[in-house]
Amino acid sequence: MPAIYPFTAIVGQERMRRALILNAVDTRIGGVLIRGERGTAKSTASRALAALLPQVKVVEDCRFGCDPDKPGTWCTECRERADGKKSLPSHMKTTPFVNLPVSATEDRVVGTLDIEQAIQKGERHFEPGVLANANRGLLYIDEVNLLDDHVVDVLLDSAAMGVNVVEREGISFSHPARFILVGTMNPEEGELRPQLLDRFALSVDIVGIRDARERVMIMERNLSFEKDPEAFRKEWMPKEVEISKQIEHARELVDQVTYTSRDLLSIAALTASLNVDGHRADIVILKAARAQAAFEGRTKINDHDIALAAELALPHRIKRTPFQQAEITSEQLQERIEQLAGQSVPSETDEKTDEENAKPQEKKT
Repeated sequence: MPAIYPFTAIVGQERMRRALILNAVDTRIGGVLIRGERGTAKSTASRALAALLPQVKVVEDCRFGCDPDKPGTWCTECRERADGKKSLPSHMKTTPFVNLPVSATEDRVVGTLDIEQAIQKGERHFEPGVLANANRGLLYIDEVNLLDDHVVDVLLDSAAMGVNVVEREGISFSHPARFILVGTMNPEEGELRPQLLDRFALSVDIVGIRDARERVMIMERNLSFEKDPEAFRKEWMPKEVEISKQIEHARELVDQVTYTSRDLLSIAALTASLNVDGHRADIVILKAARAQAAFEGRTKINDHDIALAAELALPHRIKRTPFQQAEITSEQLQERIEQLAGQSVPSETDEKTDEENAKPQEKKT
């Protein structure tokens, strides 16, 4: 297997790296779309992230990599094997990286049921597809804008629900399909339909680095990697291990991260003030903010977490006129959140005061 360029050795592209890390912390966020010109490390970063992720615990001999600690998510085969047992034998496995070709068909993605064998022998035979291979790993789609729209729909549905259900002629089979979805595209080759664009939780627009010294650094690191990939990886391994452990700890912590009603109102006020359609953006910002807090080792989100999350969740959802700026920074978003909070978002103290004032009136009534 060829050596993979280290994630921590990538120069610049902070937004892209942060979006990938947040999805690695919480796969329920819903994936990231990376849009940019050629040669900006889109595919390099995706492969590097997969190599960075900690190993996962899977059920022994399971074709779908089911989590032995979550029986409720098991595939049809594991449920039948368990037959009332609370546990199945398990082992550790490297996080899979699956590259979906542009020519992939729906059957290749979701898998196929052998109807002929089911009718003749009464046996259910399922041939796994790409979603099965990608479960609990990273599914990478290069040039996602050139993929058939129906296939993209299927992928995004599975990423959102975390399960793949295949039904043919009254026969059904299901298996978990929880993965980090990473799509990349060059806008010069065509755009995604707005309906599909909105289904990607996070979006990053990247361009080539303009700073001369950083461009020199890219060349030097690339030449060092090509000369001796193993030595180059060994040089960066301490940083790789450090961020890998940070992601692993954040995964354990993310469900403990709390938020207040003020945080929810801040998110809602922000998206409403920017005229964002629908409510998917609000939910994505909350999930990403919790992942950001967990990655930093905290159990409570703050305005800065919300701003960083909004910076990734809103670029492809904000309606712009031709004269508006191309992107909005986290600093601008945080300033806007603080302004909105000062104008309309009540503090917890105000909420308690309102409740206390209301109680005597209720008694009088």
